[in-house]
Amino acid sequence: MAVDVLNVTKKFPVYEGMTQNEQTRDGSFYALSCVSLSIKEGECAVIAGANGSGKSILMSIIAGLEEPSSGEVKTSEKVGLVFQEPDSQILGETPREDIAFGPRNMKLSKKEINVRVDSALDQTGLQQRANFPARSLSGGEKRRLACAGVLAMDARIIIFDEPYANMDFPGVVQVNALFKKLIADGKTVVILTHELEKCLALSNRFIVLYKGMKVYDGDADGALSCDLEAWGIHHPLKNPARELGDLLW
Repeated sequence: MAVDVLNVTKKFPVYEGMTQNEQTRDGSFYALSCVSLSIKEGECAVIAGANGSGKSILMSIIAGLEEPSSGEVKTSEKVGLVFQEPDSQILGETPREDIAFGPRNMKLSKKEINVRVDSALDQTGLQQRANFPARSLSGGEKRRLACAGVLAMDARIIIFDEPYANMDFPGVVQVNALFKKLIADGKTVVILTHELEKCLALSNRFIVLYKGMKVYDGDADGALSCDLEAWGIHHPLKNPARELGDLLW
């Protein structure tokens, strides 16, 4: 398995004035409650959930940025994380400089750094943008650049947090092309999103979190027969539009 999540719970102290609900007990807020799941190597898994479902906390724990309150996470390979706002991951003036940042901090040789940078540019289709000002890239290109930085550090498990946030149609197309390339290359891809209509067809695994608990874990086709809206998720195939007014959610 690429990722094994075993009975992970994450709780935070309740502060004064905090709204009490079913996730609040024993003086703590349970962002995750006994979540267990496994993701196979080379799998593309979509983890969905409404705001507050716990998916971002789970992502941070899998990536090693946070510790669970109880339970454990095991990963077979290095995990890379692409944040919702790719600008926060841009550290170099150009894509080439930015991608080299991680390998340089790993104290690799100049030759190895160049090999890794060239490979990452090739894998993400950014060769023609290698020496452009990084901040001037489009939203889709910035997302690909953030992924390139992760690839250059030899991550084979890559987590994308809300990859379609603030992105126009061409950007969505670029990001999905990147996902297809990563999947074809055998990478393990985990996509955290609520925009299922943009990526569910790419996945072979679908997981839903609701109020800190796992409520669905299976194939993507099976999810389409579920009442996703009961979990706060827009169903991508519900009520196909017949007229303009049907397009309103």
